[in-house]
Amino acid sequence: MSSSLTRRATVVALATAFAVTLTACGGGKDDTRSSDGKKGDSATHTVATVMGEVKVPNSPKRVVVLDTDALDSAVTLGITPVGATTVMDKAPFSTYLPEDSLKGIKAVGLIAEPNLEAIHALKPDLILSSKVRDEKNYKSLSAIAPTVFSDTTGPTWRKNFDLHADALGKKEEAEKVVADYDTHVKKLTEALGGPAAAKKTRVGFVRFVEGADTRLYLNDTFVGSILKDLQVGRPANQDTTGFSLDVSPEQIDKANADVIFYSTYGDAKKAKETDTTGGPLWKKLDAVKNGKTFKVDDNVWMLGIGYTGAGKVLDEMEKNYAAAK
Repeated sequence: MSSSLTRRATVVALATAFAVTLTACGGGKDDTRSSDGKKGDSATHTVATVMGEVKVPNSPKRVVVLDTDALDSAVTLGITPVGATTVMDKAPFSTYLPEDSLKGIKAVGLIAEPNLEAIHALKPDLILSSKVRDEKNYKSLSAIAPTVFSDTTGPTWRKNFDLHADALGKKEEAEKVVADYDTHVKKLTEALGGPAAAKKTRVGFVRFVEGADTRLYLNDTFVGSILKDLQVGRPANQDTTGFSLDVSPEQIDKANADVIFYSTYGDAKKAKETDTTGGPLWKKLDAVKNGKTFKVDDNVWMLGIGYTGAGKVLDEMEKNYAAAK
């Protein structure tokens, strides 16, 4: 057996042992604990999830989140998790969420690679993640604390937020968050000249990625869903289901649109942003010729998968696109 498989087996065994210990101590799924680890309100409610029904505390106090959308949901609803995963080792939990809302959070591994021992050490009373990220860890996580999974992330962010709000006991607060977002969308759509005018404007999103082809984002993405909410038009080759249309610098003419937002992951040179935006094909794009290209924060547009992140995206669009009309 390889060393990695041995470590994996050890972690799973530890998680099972943790569950036995918790049960022996009276720490079953109805046992909630406050931020100091003391037993709290044991009232529970049942949440319907992709993995089946899960009984969770009515007011969880020690929440661990294993993806950026769950982190956004928790902070948006006024909850600071005790633990969270990061995108990369030693990376910040977020660059767009309020710093005060992130104080005291402990790192518990990477997204899709959570550290089960670190999670157990935090004595959580609720764990939030998704099937697409952590299906392989579901049994082990559930042995530690009630675990609520959404199916996936990205375009389902609104549905995921509703699930998170239910699990966190914050359904009423969530209604106001949703209403505020809808108001923001309506305000920006009107700033763009109203639904009819917005629909006539083709808006695209381009992401330059270090180590990969450039991505033109389609409708089944976080960004794509926001553009649909705004009722803006989309280039025909991007107004379709799917994640992205990947292109080389020699194919950047496929990014043609009236307005282009773009971001870069990694080094601009290595991601081919520098060469592409300096090349003749980029300069021939309608948005470039008309001064309607806007570089935006990759961390927000790609990792801000939630209502606070969506609000930041709308803010950047309002600052750039709407102001330039």
